Amino acid sequence: MRNAIVIAAALAASVLAGAAQAADHQVQMLNKGEKGVMVFQPDFVQAAPGDTVTFVPTDKGHDAETINGMIPDGAKTFKGKPGEQITVTLDKEGIYGVKCAPHYGMGMVALIVVGKPVNLEKAAAVKQSGKAKKVFETLLAEVPAGN
Repeated sequence: MRNAIVIAAALAASVLAGAAQAADHQVQMLNKGEKGVMVFQPDFVQAAPGDTVTFVPTDKGHDAETINGMIPDGAKTFKGKPGEQITVTLDKEGIYGVKCAPHYGMGMVALIVVGKPVNLEKAAAVKQSGKAKKVFETLLAEVPAGN
């Protein structure tokens, strides 16, 4: 019985330690930021599996949602509501493309790399439109090589 209690305590401690190590990355949704108008700031996030990303509606009228084809296999999609904060936990390694639906054509997109960018080719092959195409070209060029 005593061994079972010790093992249970050790497991609980390891779970809590893992949760304590997870980071929360804050991304602001802005009408105007360092890179221009209608932007996520930062628009490039490197995270570890299990980290969270919180999209903060600093300015009204923005949302954050995944882009079809730009998430790792088996990852969950997410879609926030306009003007509301959304926090997502990213458990699968790979690239996550994110857009603000109302301002996508204006280039309001972001790229999150969780661990290794295992789906880089697939994500880069997704057709983009408007200014989002140019922004994603720049963001994809920031993905570390050799992963």
